[in-house]
Amino acid sequence: MSTVLHNALLPTYPETRVTFVEGDGVWLTDNAGKKYLDFAAGIAVVGLGHRHPAPLAAAHAQLDKLWHASNLYGTEPGRVLAQVLSDRFGGAQAFFCNSGAEANEAALKYARKATGKTGVIALEQSFHGRTMGALSVTGQPAKRAAFEPLVAGARFAGPNDIPSLRAAASEDVGLVLLEPVLGEGGVIPLSPEFIAAATALAEELGALLAFDEVQTGMGRTGTFFAFEQLGVRPQLVTLAKALANGLPIGCLLVADDAAGAFVPGDHGSTFGANPVVCAAAIAVCDTIDEALLAQVRTNGERLRAGLAGLPGVVEVRGTGLLVGAELEGSAGEVVDAALDAGLVCLTSGANVLRLAPPLVASADDVDRALAILTEVTNR
Repeated sequence: MSTVLHNALLPTYPETRVTFVEGDGVWLTDNAGKKYLDFAAGIAVVGLGHRHPAPLAAAHAQLDKLWHASNLYGTEPGRVLAQVLSDRFGGAQAFFCNSGAEANEAALKYARKATGKTGVIALEQSFHGRTMGALSVTGQPAKRAAFEPLVAGARFAGPNDIPSLRAAASEDVGLVLLEPVLGEGGVIPLSPEFIAAATALAEELGALLAFDEVQTGMGRTGTFFAFEQLGVRPQLVTLAKALANGLPIGCLLVADDAAGAFVPGDHGSTFGANPVVCAAAIAVCDTIDEALLAQVRTNGERLRAGLAGLPGVVEVRGTGLLVGAELEGSAGEVVDAALDAGLVCLTSGANVLRLAPPLVASADDVDRALAILTEVTNR
């Protein structure tokens, strides 16, 4: 058996520079024993940090009971998780799958079935996944070009550009799909004014309003759902990433007042609502309390303030612990230098540095990350 594993993988990601073998809290360790402060959290996935005891214990306990039964039968973890999320949302039904792209596919199908309309308004610079439907509503032409023609009907408005939002309107629009913060498109928070305009437009068109909270949900912005800070509750919300702290899960939530469109046979997922993953996700939800959310808000402010003082930073954006720093130069070069110095972080476009640390990161962790970034940007 070959030991050069990367040669056996399709090259869908760039060549890796580091191989991680262990994680603990906000720290990662590579195969040479070097430790790194993790301010990427697996792209906003490991929200409670690596090996957090609550989801770890819940998953282990469920592994000793039942791994899989299929959705032809009920399991306790799936039903409990659906109720937990419904309670957090304020009344909703859940469909569970395995990823954010799958959750967004479910939202697209649900809106089409519920409204009988095929059009979708999404945003330029948005990212909703790489499956054919999710890619069709992703506002990044470079990602779409090689796979066109895609699913028809998508129209794109500029983020926080109300006139372009109105210009995208059409009677065939059945879904208005927004990320509260564009995580992959430059870390751009949507303004309350824009959200209000989108909400009014969806109502005017008889369309459903959907928030893609795959990256912003599960406490990332300082509230359990990002929409809680925006004065509106959408009919559809998609979740994934941090829902099970690194185990694969996606979720479509349908508000009670929009329920009823799907019937048995309309949609499904073989591995959706896997009991082990759902058990971990219940523990994650139980752990995200007001004390942790307050810490996210406080440390997010600390991180943004520190980034604003770094050389070459043009603007700092974000909410909670989803933070972007627009740079004068290449963000990739800063990410590479930071990795060499023991800090894991991300880009969000060519010139935006993205930081999405575990929600459990402390003020001292924030200061350590800022010290490393200060060092590498002053070279």
